[in-house]
Amino acid sequence: MARISELLARGRTFSFEFFPPKTDGAQLSLGRAIGELESLAPSFVSVTYGAGGSTRQRTHAVVSWMRKETTLTPMAHLTCQGHVRSEIRDILNAYADDGVQNILALGGDVPSDGESAPSDYTFASELLDDILTDGRFSVGVAAHPEVHPRSPDRASDRRFLATKLARADFAITQFFFEVEVYVQMMNELADLGVHKPVLPGIMPVTNKKQIVRMAEMSGAAMPQWLVDRLDKVDDPDDVRRVGVEAATELCRDLLDAGAPGLHFYTMNRGIATKEIHANLGLSSAR
Repeated sequence: MARISELLARGRTFSFEFFPPKTDGAQLSLGRAIGELESLAPSFVSVTYGAGGSTRQRTHAVVSWMRKETTLTPMAHLTCQGHVRSEIRDILNAYADDGVQNILALGGDVPSDGESAPSDYTFASELLDDILTDGRFSVGVAAHPEVHPRSPDRASDRRFLATKLARADFAITQFFFEVEVYVQMMNELADLGVHKPVLPGIMPVTNKKQIVRMAEMSGAAMPQWLVDRLDKVDDPDDVRRVGVEAATELCRDLLDAGAPGLHFYTMNRGIATKEIHANLGLSSAR
C-alpha cells in the first residue's frame, strides 16, 4: 500500500474514481466495474463522499473492503460539510486503523434538501490543515481548471488553489474537455510559485443528457465541436464511441503537455475507461 505522493514521485500515474452504492443493484454495478478495472493495475482509485457526509459509512465500507480484499490502493474522499472536528478525528482514526493512507480533502456540497448538520469547517483548506496536522496521510485537494463555480473571479480562484496546493501533496481536477484550460491553469499556478502535481480528471461522454447536466453543475464548458460530434449520433453505443474518441484525444494532448497522470471518472462503469486505456496503451508508476 503506497502513498499517492510516493507514486507521483516515481512517475506517471493513472487512476479511477468510484462512488459508493445506494442499492443492491448499484452494488452489483460497482462490483462489476471494479472487477473489470482492477486488472488494469491502476496506480490508485478514489471513492466519493456524498453531500453533507451523507455517504460517510458507505464510503468507509467501500474503501475498507478495497484495502482488504483487492489489489487496489484506495483514496477516500472526505468533505468538511456537516462535520465537527471530533468526527473528523474519528474518521481519520478509522481509516488509519484499516491501513488507508490517502485522503482527498474537499469542501463538499450541501445536501439537496438544503439541510446540513452543524460543522466546524467553512472551507476545504481548514479540513486540509487538520488532516495535515494528523500526519498519517498523503493528502490531495480539488482543482477547477475553468474556475470553481462559487469563486468570485479567476484571480482569487487561482490564489485560493495555490494556497491549498502549496500545503497538499497533489490535486485532482474537475472534468473538462479541452487541453488548453488545463495548461492555462498550470501556468497560472506556476506564476504563483506552485509546482505540485495536478492530475487532470477525465469524464468520457457516455450519456448526452447526463454530461450536459453535470457540466452545468460543475462549471465545465461543453465545446461546440464536441456538441456537434454528439449531435450526429443517437444510439448509446455510438454516443460512447464518440465520447471515448474525444476523451482519448484529450488524454493524448494532456500527456504531451506534461500532465503527471490521468484520473478517470468511471461513473461505476468500466467499459469506456477500458477502451480509453487500450487506446492509450497506458502503464503506471505502480
